[in-house]
Amino acid sequence: VAQHFLVSYHIECTDEVKQSVVNSMGTFQDIVAEKCVEYFERYRRRTFVTPKSYLSFIGGYKAIYKEKFASVGSLSERMRTGLAKLMEAELSVNQLSKDLVMKEKDLAVASKKADEVLLEVTMKAQAAEKVKMQVQKVKDKAQAIVDDIAIDKAAAEEKLEAARPALEEAEAALQ
Repeated sequence: VAQHFLVSYHIECTDEVKQSVVNSMGTFQDIVAEKCVEYFERYRRRTFVTPKSYLSFIGGYKAIYKEKFASVGSLSERMRTGLAKLMEAELSVNQLSKDLVMKEKDLAVASKKADEVLLEVTMKAQAAEKVKMQVQKVKDKAQAIVDDIAIDKAAAEEKLEAARPALEEAEAALQ
């Protein structure tokens, strides 16, 4: 009976395994029939294994198999998707690693150029500081000269003021 109902039902296995499943179902049916006899002998109550109960057993097997097969298929699909994502991630990481190596080379070149520019700026700043110090010396000398001239000018103006009355008298004497 199991052979008839399971021959067209798809089970993911070899023919030998499928035949073993059919044989096992028949064996289970025989065991249940024996247990019914033992039950009668022990409790004096009759129970029967009917063709309908056997067909229900086969139908239950099909339903459970279908459910578990779908579950395993779903898990398998999730695993395939996960593996595909991991492979994509691996490719991305490899590409990013290559890009990182290139960027590190570019960074090393840029760092070297920045060091050269910093050295040049430092040297120019030192030269500018020297020039500033020289200009400050010249400014200080010029300021000293200006201060001396201011002192001389003040003295000359003082003498001029002192000589002004004599100048006015001399001007008045000339017409």
